[in-house]
Amino acid sequence: MTMLSMRRLRSRGPGVAGLAKQIDAEPGTRGRELRRRLSLLVQTLGGSDVGQTIDHLERLEVELAHGDAQVMWLTLAVLLGQFPIESSLRRACRMAELDGPLAVVAAVMADRKDLEREHPNALRHHLDIVTNQVVVDLHHTSGAKFNTGIQRVAREVVRRWAETHDIVLVGWKSGYTALYRLPESIAWETKGDVGLDDESVAPEGSIIVPWRSTYVLPELLGEAGRVDRFQCLAHFSGNRSSVIGFDCVPMTTGETAIVGMGADFAHYLSAVARTDRVATISEASAVEFRGWRAMLKGAGIEGPEIRAILLPADKPTLNDEALAIVRDQLAVVGMPMVLVVGSHEPRKNHRAVLHAAEMLWREGLSFSLLFVGGNSWNSERFTHNLHQLQAEGRPVHAVRALTDELLWAAYAVARCTVFPSINEGFGLPVAESLASGTPAITSNFGSMREIAEAGGALLVDPRDDHDIAAALKRMLTDDALHASLARQARERPARSWEDYARETWNYFVDPSLR
Repeated sequence: MTMLSMRRLRSRGPGVAGLAKQIDAEPGTRGRELRRRLSLLVQTLGGSDVGQTIDHLERLEVELAHGDAQVMWLTLAVLLGQFPIESSLRRACRMAELDGPLAVVAAVMADRKDLEREHPNALRHHLDIVTNQVVVDLHHTSGAKFNTGIQRVAREVVRRWAETHDIVLVGWKSGYTALYRLPESIAWETKGDVGLDDESVAPEGSIIVPWRSTYVLPELLGEAGRVDRFQCLAHFSGNRSSVIGFDCVPMTTGETAIVGMGADFAHYLSAVARTDRVATISEASAVEFRGWRAMLKGAGIEGPEIRAILLPADKPTLNDEALAIVRDQLAVVGMPMVLVVGSHEPRKNHRAVLHAAEMLWREGLSFSLLFVGGNSWNSERFTHNLHQLQAEGRPVHAVRALTDELLWAAYAVARCTVFPSINEGFGLPVAESLASGTPAITSNFGSMREIAEAGGALLVDPRDDHDIAAALKRMLTDDALHASLARQARERPARSWEDYARETWNYFVDPSLR
């Protein structure tokens, strides 16, 4: 259903008394909730919490007469229970100017009836306006069955924000029409391959409408309806908004992305363009986002402030049981283990790793190869090559996911890790490997080079399989080199998730922004 159809009225709109009578005639629970929302709306705008419906409408008419888009956004969100998109908001503002503010309220009332005919319970949800709070959108991560880069970042940082600050965790209702309060119990819990499915996500409860608050998005946003409403919120609602910027990979290396991802990502960037601040996860990622922001000037858009806040790699205490499981079930006895962490999309370059490994196996080198990461778009060729090598008896194995305890144990057991990605916003597996004291092989540019500058890694041309093979051979055969790199990795400056959570919080929730 199109948000707010905005039926054109020939007159200057209905009178206050007639509209009040119409609202008071709304029956049962639906009517009580509508009147409560109207009272709550007026209170939020500075009016009295006492009075009749006609009093509230008179106050609302005065507020809307100023032509303030922020007030119109709040009015539509509260009375209809759906966040507006930009086109609906602009239609509402034009209607208020031409036909009077109460014409907008009358149009909302008509749309409410249409909506309830299609979805009988849609307008019976309790609604709360949260003011001067920090609202954190963890919609996708809370339901994800996996824990790869973006999900790991979102879960780690939001959990620490919740431990040290008062935050309102939210997800999006069905159809991405509005926000609802998300229980902390499901917000960031996942264990390896076993995550949350649709049945385990908490029922959608009260609608949350942020007002003069700070809205934070710590994950990637890709759903079209969600993007449109987020864009309108960021542009018009009066809330401050900030996002964690992971990368611009679908734009800079679009040849490695699934068909359609570039368009979806461009849509996402159109919403980010209306936010206030972006904290990128590396300086390399900041370079990408700043280049994008420079292009916005051609559309007369200033764009957000951008700051690089480097991700951490906080090594936990190793679990003896997890170490034993990795050695017994994932490693091959008598062989050094080479670890590759990440999904198998083409950008991760895992087919090059398979080719490099096969060249070394044919030379007679003895080592096992373990991939940790789920299949992704266009990963069929990798899977085919993997199965070919396994059929030939090569010691290569792949698991979709590991618990955090097993993943860190795998880092500790590995002789080295290999991460020759074509493009990364950060390259978390490189940082985690080095935090474990395990040398890494990674790409010689971008964020991966940025991470490696503090020592502990060999840099390669990821587009040259022979270069990858040569580096891996050195790691496996040159004990002095390996020991030197391992020492460099252990001596790297420590940086914790607590550090990252504090820095991003201070940047996003700067009191001067409120």
